[in-house]
Amino acid sequence: MNTPDQSATSHCAVVVICNCPDAATADRLATGLLEARLAACVNRLAPVQSIYRWEGRIETAEEVPLLAKTTLAAFPALQLWLAERHPYEVPEIIALPVTAGLPAYLDWLNDEVLS
Repeated sequence: MNTPDQSATSHCAVVVICNCPDAATADRLATGLLEARLAACVNRLAPVQSIYRWEGRIETAEEVPLLAKTTLAAFPALQLWLAERHPYEVPEIIALPVTAGLPAYLDWLNDEVLS
């Protein structure tokens, strides 16, 4: 039987964070990632207030975060796909490793994503 760490490592699952300017963009990108089989699941979260530095100024914007569950092997294609379709000049596209998870969920995730 796998320990949680061994199971997550064998699947190399990652969660990708990507903020969007509005709900319509978030929905379009989430649906596209699923249709392209670059992610197994995408959560669209409630709008958040983002405060960030851009071109030397501190900016504030309401954004809609996406959490896309995918594999490390699929991340380069997911990153390219998002970067080409995202309206921001420099979109936030970062992957966080999944260090543990329910083995059945990780198996499902791995089966749903094309690598």
